[in-house]
Amino acid sequence: MHLIKVDPRALKDNPDKARQSKSTPQADALLLATIKAVGLVQPPIIAAETGGGNGFIIDSGHRRVKQAIAAGLEEIDVLVVEAANDNGAMRSMVENIAREALNPVDQWRAIERLVALGWTEEAIGVALALPVRQIRKLRLLANVQPAMLDHMAKGDMPNEQQLRTIASASLDDQKEVWKKHKPSKADPQVSWWSVAQGLTKTRMFARHASFGDDLAQAYGIAWVEDLFAPADEDSRYTTDVEAFLGAQQEWMANHLPKRGVIAEVGQYGEPKLPPKAERVYGKPGKSDCTAMYLDRDGRVQSVAYRMPAPKKAKGMNGVVDTADADDGVIAAKSRPDVTRKGNEMIGDLRTDALHEAFSRAPIEDDTLMALLVLAFAGQNVSVASGKNDVAYYGYASLSRHAVPLLDQDGKLDFDMDTLRIAARSVLVDVLSCRENRSDSGIVARVAGEVVGADSFLPNMGTEEFLSCLSRQALEASCKDTPILPRARVNDTRAALVEHFKEGRFVHSAALFAPDAVVLASWMAKNVPTTDLDEDADSGDTPEHLDEFDGDQTSPTAHDFVGDDADGGENQPSEEELGAYRVAAE
Repeated sequence: MHLIKVDPRALKDNPDKARQSKSTPQADALLLATIKAVGLVQPPIIAAETGGGNGFIIDSGHRRVKQAIAAGLEEIDVLVVEAANDNGAMRSMVENIAREALNPVDQWRAIERLVALGWTEEAIGVALALPVRQIRKLRLLANVQPAMLDHMAKGDMPNEQQLRTIASASLDDQKEVWKKHKPSKADPQVSWWSVAQGLTKTRMFARHASFGDDLAQAYGIAWVEDLFAPADEDSRYTTDVEAFLGAQQEWMANHLPKRGVIAEVGQYGEPKLPPKAERVYGKPGKSDCTAMYLDRDGRVQSVAYRMPAPKKAKGMNGVVDTADADDGVIAAKSRPDVTRKGNEMIGDLRTDALHEAFSRAPIEDDTLMALLVLAFAGQNVSVASGKNDVAYYGYASLSRHAVPLLDQDGKLDFDMDTLRIAARSVLVDVLSCRENRSDSGIVARVAGEVVGADSFLPNMGTEEFLSCLSRQALEASCKDTPILPRARVNDTRAALVEHFKEGRFVHSAALFAPDAVVLASWMAKNVPTTDLDEDADSGDTPEHLDEFDGDQTSPTAHDFVGDDADGGENQPSEEELGAYRVAAE
């Protein structure tokens, strides 16, 4: 065996080489980078060509020769050996099988040696064709306790997540944990999961912080970079949980919106809203409140809610309205398909869809006029006299929609586009399906069906909504899907949530089409009568208007009753009632 210099292009491949499959581009790039940086560390082995040839055949080192040519080397060192009877097949196989790659601990030690000799991390990365981040990860092993590191060098390595946790802990903490979990003769294998669990500390990440550098400095928060994290995310963190949460709390206090509160968190991470508060699942309104809270990761979250309107215990005549109750018959109530919370969600989502349809859906002018008539028939609209005075309880004044229709002199001056916009805006302000005092009743359902508001409803196949369904309703939702009902309701719900994650599900209870029986009853109840027309012509007030009825849209004499200083009612005299009837005429 002797060493000579040859042109790598003159060497011939061995047809009996052990490595027949192609190497990966990454491995070839690594070898090429090392050859360019430090040359050929190990000379290839060649033998004289047999059978009358005068060239040389590569015995081992085909990849080295190929990458030396790619590196542009004119000459390389090679070892010449005697040609074997098997054409070097055994030597080639032994060299490839017996070779063992360096484990991460040895790689780290080799990198540290190069650093001591003056190599930079960037230069090592170029020479080994490795990212600088990978070099820094390996150098992080310097933070591992020596006894633990010696065991890793034997080949018993933790996974990357466990190694990250171990390396980020202090040497004292590692020493204490290693005493409990170090290998023994009976069990030489280390449970790295147990070691990592013993060293795990809660991390609060900078990407979850709402506060800035000023509060971070005020609370003494020092960010530590997690070198094992993906390169494309902010991996800075702190283990000072108390300081992190304190800074988040102060940020919330400084940025609390109007009518906002900082809510505590329940057992499962849900915010605790004020008593009787109704959570808003659609778009919050101007009068809704906001609750800010910290989730389990320490992130600032917020939810909208509204407080219910005060309920009147008695009607205007001092008695509870029981007109719609069955006469003495109390039927046993079965569990509804949709819970109260679910109906509230449907009301919010349905209202948002209705308003979006009014803003975007194509509506003919005659339909638009008809919808305006429907809007004023809603149970949330009250007309005082039928002539001039219109009051909207719970809404802002609608006058702002009329101003664009007038010129500077107060005369009507508009085009059809302006009128259409104003009409749609009025519809948005008046019609509502919410489960509170703003509910317009069945007319909003009719209007929603007319404008196709069903297509504006969002995907309701979420955990939040499906949890409001009974087992029967949940299993009925599996229809027309490949999901089969499970033995456990939670499993059925989880399967539906996963199925509808990329799709759209709208529960039948949320559709706008009104119930035919309810609609017919409403129409029959509100159909105009000849008696009413005659009374209007004669100037007499219909008898039923003298009493309060929640379905009536006109005020009665009772609306003029005030409260005296003692809290009692000042009952009007007959003369006052007569004057009122004349004014109403």
